[in-house]
Amino acid sequence: MNTLKPADGARKDRVRVGRGIGSGLGKTAGRGHKGSFARSGKGKIKAGFEGGQMPMQRRLPKIGFRSQIAKESVEVLLYQLDKLDAGTIDIAALRAAKLIPQAARKVKVVKKGEVTKKFVLQGLTATAGAKAAIEAAGGQVGE
Repeated sequence: MNTLKPADGARKDRVRVGRGIGSGLGKTAGRGHKGSFARSGKGKIKAGFEGGQMPMQRRLPKIGFRSQIAKESVEVLLYQLDKLDAGTIDIAALRAAKLIPQAARKVKVVKKGEVTKKFVLQGLTATAGAKAAIEAAGGQVGE
């Protein structure tokens, strides 16, 4: 136990800076002359700082907008509703069938595909084409 030591080269000696000309890191201790990196405790520059030049995030225009309402409104396709067994289709039935996410508050039925079954829509909106297709199959759209 008394002779245990790390393998050769596993642990480096720390560099002792500012210890005279002969060390190669005397006087300025490898920090150069003046400037923020030469000072103690001033070596950090905040993210995005470009030396006083107008930074990128301020040069570029502000674009885009994420609507909170868009997260809550969902579209369901007509052929997806045709696969459901329920006679009455509402938001709860669509959530149970995993056709819409839990966060959805407004659902709109869009005409894509055909309808063969007769069903009633409750609490859902539908496009004019989807409404016509549902009613042609004997169904009903009640909002």
